[in-house]
Amino acid sequence: MSKPVEHFAAPGFPAVKVTQAPNIPQGLVTISALDEEGIISNPGGAALVRVNRGPAQVLVTTYSLPNDTTEIPDVQVARLSGPVIRPAEEGASSDIAGGDAPHPGAQNMPEISAHIRSQGDVTGSFGNWVGEPGSKQWIEGFGLSPKKDVAPEDIEYQAMLGKGWLSPWVEGGTFCGSRGMALPILGLRVRLKNAAAENFAVMVEAYFVDGSQVERTNADAVISAESHAALEAFKLDIVPLKSASKGASPAAGRGRKKTA
Repeated sequence: MSKPVEHFAAPGFPAVKVTQAPNIPQGLVTISALDEEGIISNPGGAALVRVNRGPAQVLVTTYSLPNDTTEIPDVQVARLSGPVIRPAEEGASSDIAGGDAPHPGAQNMPEISAHIRSQGDVTGSFGNWVGEPGSKQWIEGFGLSPKKDVAPEDIEYQAMLGKGWLSPWVEGGTFCGSRGMALPILGLRVRLKNAAAENFAVMVEAYFVDGSQVERTNADAVISAESHAALEAFKLDIVPLKSASKGASPAAGRGRKKTA
């Protein structure tokens, strides 16, 4: 549906708002947007809709000014979790990967890849930062493909898509999250499996856009800020399990504000 709006100033319109449809039981659908009012007005804006149990309906309303000839924004719907969803064709403006199939050429992929707001796709390696602490540019998705000690099939990970909402586990060589939809991930979870889990541990350090920092000796837990701020940068290390145990500190696993 579409409604003319007379009492708003022109900037920011036309706009779109996603709400729960009338007569839908409370708790069936959770909707969150980057704007506190739930308005999607800027190019690339997005809203996150979680259906806790289905079927369920949402209401998408477009708002415009009287006599405004500006084209109403297109609405693209993409699924972030659930059954396997193949990535968009190469070169497309957005990719959705809440559980893409493992890439057949995982060994040829960079150790770490990520999609960062306003920067696009970036690559990195274990032991180095992906994203820039303090940049306020959030990460939308990432993929891992270790090159030594641990094989891609021996690592799996999740993206925190919203408060209390994790993507499905995906295997090394798989992109997890989204691309080009302005949807930040709020954290991540990484763990090893098979024989790798008996010999190695994943150590992680992460920064968030609110300035908080989290470190863990072993990342087999959700790494997120207490405020649920968007993930800004992270660094992963794969170390021998005995070294990880010796290097554990009382502060490991607790969030804290970074210092200059």
